[in-house]
Amino acid sequence: MSSRRRTKSGPAFHESAALYPGTFDPITNGHSDITARVARLFDRVVVAVAGSTRKKTMFPLKERVRLAEQALADISGLEVIGFHGLATSLARRMGIRVMIRGLRALSDFEYEFQLAGINRQIADEVETIFLTPANRYNFLSSSMVHELAHLQGDVQEWVHPKVAAALHRLHGKSAGRA
Repeated sequence: MSSRRRTKSGPAFHESAALYPGTFDPITNGHSDITARVARLFDRVVVAVAGSTRKKTMFPLKERVRLAEQALADISGLEVIGFHGLATSLARRMGIRVMIRGLRALSDFEYEFQLAGINRQIADEVETIFLTPANRYNFLSSSMVHELAHLQGDVQEWVHPKVAAALHRLHGKSAGRA
């Protein structure tokens, strides 16, 4: 069986590739956990760091990409890229037909369900797969990590050491340490 298949709507799609888009501001151990799970399921994983978003990000796109590369360096078959625009358009351009979305809690589900529905309307050949992180990360969000670091709390349990160091630089000398 060929590793690529042409769809009615155009380009050939990788059968064993997945796109994991997000702002990753910053990437957390929950994101890393989901990425490691995805890498066990697919030969190729593209972590796509969104540059154009309604969210006001604390780290610029280049730094978020760099931090994701560092946090995910031990995962094979992985590529980290920055992008602007729709994730579905990126998936099409890259020939990827599976998009990964993480769910932490029931509160995420409604938004993610709506997003998957609109993505299906835009690109019905790109499927959305939802994954949950390990239980210890079910409550974890980038926003919570930022708030904790801003208030000089210890973030080392929730992010890669390089991310903790970046938060330390951003929020002051005590961020990332107890």
